[in-house]
Amino acid sequence: MTDLTLTQYLLIGLIFVWSGFVRSGLGFGGAVLSLPFLLLVHDDPLVFLPLIAAHLLLFSSLTVFLNNRAASRPADGGTVDWRYLGHMLAVMIVPKLIGVFGLLTLPANVMSMIIFVIVSGYAVSYILNRPFRSNSRLVDTLFLMLGGYISGTSLIGAPLIIAVAAQHIAKEKLRDTLFVLWFVLVAIKMAAFVWAGVDLQLIHHLWLLPCVTVGHLIGLRFHNRMLAGDSSRFFRVLGITLLSVSSIGLLKVLLDW
Repeated sequence: MTDLTLTQYLLIGLIFVWSGFVRSGLGFGGAVLSLPFLLLVHDDPLVFLPLIAAHLLLFSSLTVFLNNRAASRPADGGTVDWRYLGHMLAVMIVPKLIGVFGLLTLPANVMSMIIFVIVSGYAVSYILNRPFRSNSRLVDTLFLMLGGYISGTSLIGAPLIIAVAAQHIAKEKLRDTLFVLWFVLVAIKMAAFVWAGVDLQLIHHLWLLPCVTVGHLIGLRFHNRMLAGDSSRFFRVLGITLLSVSSIGLLKVLLDW
């Protein structure tokens, strides 16, 4: 990121504000809803994934800690469903490791194309108000395994994972349970980055952390409102935006091939 222009830095800062907002507001989406925009600024996923991963580790752990400290039901496991969390991790761990290996070996343009195609699929489901859903134990397992693999390659497997988790975890525990899940999965990816010698962009955390913090605080307010309201219109607009950005990004990758 040392060779970028001032305009690119400003755009990246704004996108990370957005990343913090959707992560704390929805419980997921810090990567899937920001990577397409980031890749339009600079087409290299390995530049941004360490930054997104570090922010997720920090803010997910902080949010879960604060929520559990304030919880009035410690005997009920606080705000995390630990039993189902363990089940999800057991199913996802092997596909997750395979996905991490794919990320570290595939060329940047191939990974960008994969990311844009996957996000386009998610966007269409948001536009049609038909999110991915699971209705059997076998489909649950397939969704979790595929979500784990995609999470390993690009950190954007959340919609598939949530399609399963939302049906088995109480609404009030869903976000914090997902935060703990993301923490474990991202810790694995960060360890792989360190082992492979990937540049973690540590110097850029100094100016991006305040950006993410602003978005995180706004997202916390949005989350409380969303629990009591209908969010289908928000997701439809979000889907149209994501589909547009992903289509532009996919065309850009194909033209530069």
